[in-house]
Amino acid sequence: MKISKSIKISRNQLLANKLRTFFALIGIIIGVSAVIVMVAIGNGAQHEVLSKIESMGTNLIIVNAGQVQKNVGRQQIRGTVTTLTLKNVDMLASDCPDVKMAAPVQTKKMQVKWENLSTNTTITGTTSDYQAIRNFHIEQGNFFTEEENKASLRYAVLGQTVVNNLFGGRNPVGETVRIGRIPFSVIGVMESKGADLNGVDQDDQIFIPIQTALRRVFNLNYINTINIQATSIEEMDNATSQISEVLREQHRLSRGNKPDDFTIQNQIELLETQKETTNTFTALIVSTAGVSLLVGGIGILAIMLIAIRERINEIGLRMAIGASRKDILFQFVIESSILSIGGGIIGIAVGALTSVVVIFATNWTLSISIPSLIYSFLFSLAVGLFFGVYPARKASKLDPIEALRSE
Repeated sequence: MKISKSIKISRNQLLANKLRTFFALIGIIIGVSAVIVMVAIGNGAQHEVLSKIESMGTNLIIVNAGQVQKNVGRQQIRGTVTTLTLKNVDMLASDCPDVKMAAPVQTKKMQVKWENLSTNTTITGTTSDYQAIRNFHIEQGNFFTEEENKASLRYAVLGQTVVNNLFGGRNPVGETVRIGRIPFSVIGVMESKGADLNGVDQDDQIFIPIQTALRRVFNLNYINTINIQATSIEEMDNATSQISEVLREQHRLSRGNKPDDFTIQNQIELLETQKETTNTFTALIVSTAGVSLLVGGIGILAIMLIAIRERINEIGLRMAIGASRKDILFQFVIESSILSIGGGIIGIAVGALTSVVVIFATNWTLSISIPSLIYSFLFSLAVGLFFGVYPARKASKLDPIEALRSE
């Protein structure tokens, strides 16, 4: 039997039972569209996480005092370690060939006042290199220089959230704010950065020179973090080893093989960890959506079995006038293929349209990938064929005489 004739017969049979065909298609459509939307959500989440990691800085390495542990998904430093100092920062910048620049960081949550208004925000003591290392950019005014830091000047650069809370979004450059009881001149405003990977608002902070922070605000002689930029992404591992070696020597940990009193994290490790997490998340939601495809396949199985029962006389007549068992098998496989192909195509359209609607209707980040469209279509075709073969074989094995006698 010609393929074109078999397709025509299958099409006519499916159109003759529109409601039944619709219910057979709907399962495949829902399954394919669900897979596409779920993959788009997973890809979007991965892209958003990766973009946040990239926005943290270029070739970034972070050294924390003490051992960093995760608590309820957030990184926390265990205990208070005072061995990390500004001298360590200078040594890392000068003694590590694969370190391009290093910036100390010390933070504390404090109350800040302007006129009669006040807000609690994070005070970040650092140096001018912090901007380049962490991809922070000035929107208004200037960032303090290294000379101004060494002079321990009372200069402040505000994040956008602080500007909104204290100044209602107005330009604060030239104004004076009080951090605790100490007045600071506002010399700049940072561009908005949004939330970091832990959900912390990066715009809710004020940057001040590290020398001023340690001597006049925090009253400390140590820091809790060093942000470092490696010379290139290829030298990240070498830079990490050099940093560890210098710090162990500076902290006198080499003698007696003592454990580190610091933790080093680099951007590559963070990227790999987040990729693994998001890939697991995507696999989970896609497998859940794939169940609906299997349900759609079972729908095709049920519909085809019903069709065989209703068309026993037709099958017997066709076999009596010369149709082979292979022809009957082929006929019903084509019908199930039409259902799965049609459901797959419509499902792709519905899934893509749903993803676009979600993008415009919500703040979610979705990313529709061509491979997900292809794989979901192929999977729907495979499901249709798998669940269509059994009814087709059953039809082909009918005895023509018994089939003609059936009512």
